Amino acid sequence: MVETYKKAVVVGANGIIGGNLIAHLVELGDWDVIGLSRRGGKTSGKLSHIAVDLLDPADAKAKLSGLTDITHIFYAAYQDRPSWAELVAPNLAMLVNVVKAIEPIAPNLEHISLMQGYKVYGAHLGPFKTPARESDANHMPPEFNIDQQNFLEAAQKGKAWSWSALRPSVVVGFALGNPMNLASVIAIYAFMSKELGIPLRFPGKPGAYDSLLEMTDAGLLARATVFIATNPQCSNQAFNINNGDLFRWSELWPKIADYFELEVAPPLPMSLNMIMADKEELWKQMIIKHDLLQTPYSDVSAWGFGDFVFGWDYDFFADGTKLRRAGFHEYVDTEEMFIRVFNDLKTRKIIP
Repeated sequence: MVETYKKAVVVGANGIIGGNLIAHLVELGDWDVIGLSRRGGKTSGKLSHIAVDLLDPADAKAKLSGLTDITHIFYAAYQDRPSWAELVAPNLAMLVNVVKAIEPIAPNLEHISLMQGYKVYGAHLGPFKTPARESDANHMPPEFNIDQQNFLEAAQKGKAWSWSALRPSVVVGFALGNPMNLASVIAIYAFMSKELGIPLRFPGKPGAYDSLLEMTDAGLLARATVFIATNPQCSNQAFNINNGDLFRWSELWPKIADYFELEVAPPLPMSLNMIMADKEELWKQMIIKHDLLQTPYSDVSAWGFGDFVFGWDYDFFADGTKLRRAGFHEYVDTEEMFIRVFNDLKTRKIIP
């Protein structure tokens, strides 16, 4: 059997999702990979990087003009903004600029993969229908995920390439310099609690401790993304992707405390963004005391992101069976996932 040539562009290469996807593609061995990001990266083997401002159409067209042999575009970029309405313009523009720069010059383009999330279901707005399903109705805009999907659907009509949309839950993994990682939030919070000699308290809203949740392992997401992009039965549709199990913080939190050798005290609602704002000096002291990697405090944890996740005082999960029916059957134990990422943070000397 003759192997077909596969060359992927991963947009958002330095994020948790993009970084883990690149690692998976490189490990597979039969992909050439180009990572796109604002700050670029190191070339190694079949992996190269392009530093590009995707908000600038001219820069995108110029920097990506040589990508005539691309077969797959994996889009996982994200620009944060203060409000839901402000998220639309930049996040739609980046996708449009990538597709308009590459699609017309890449005759062998097979697939464009779009990373979304449960925002499609309104999960960020408040209690939503659970389990959420890919067939659920859209909610009142603004919602950039839907605008991005609408753009892809329209652009694909009459073309040989196909699209897909992946909808993970909270993605947990590791990405250097990207603090939007729940495992990092928990780990830094736990070790600072330990350093201060206090027990580990769940800081979320009342009710969030007992809500039913799920997570998505970054490695599992990478494998699912490639499966969907390379199997025709998955073309031109959306898929939820999650670990496959459900949990409540009330059950998992004491196990996390055990891992960090901490006692558990009753939950106490508090904003991590506020109470951790003055802990930079403590972090610097911990780096010296425990001989940790010199990592800026701003790079190790996004406390506002932690507040967001710990604020879900409602059930937060989606039906993942559509992807299993399409042939992808992998799953991940969420408790084991957290322990694995905590161990990875230790190995990398991010935490003691």
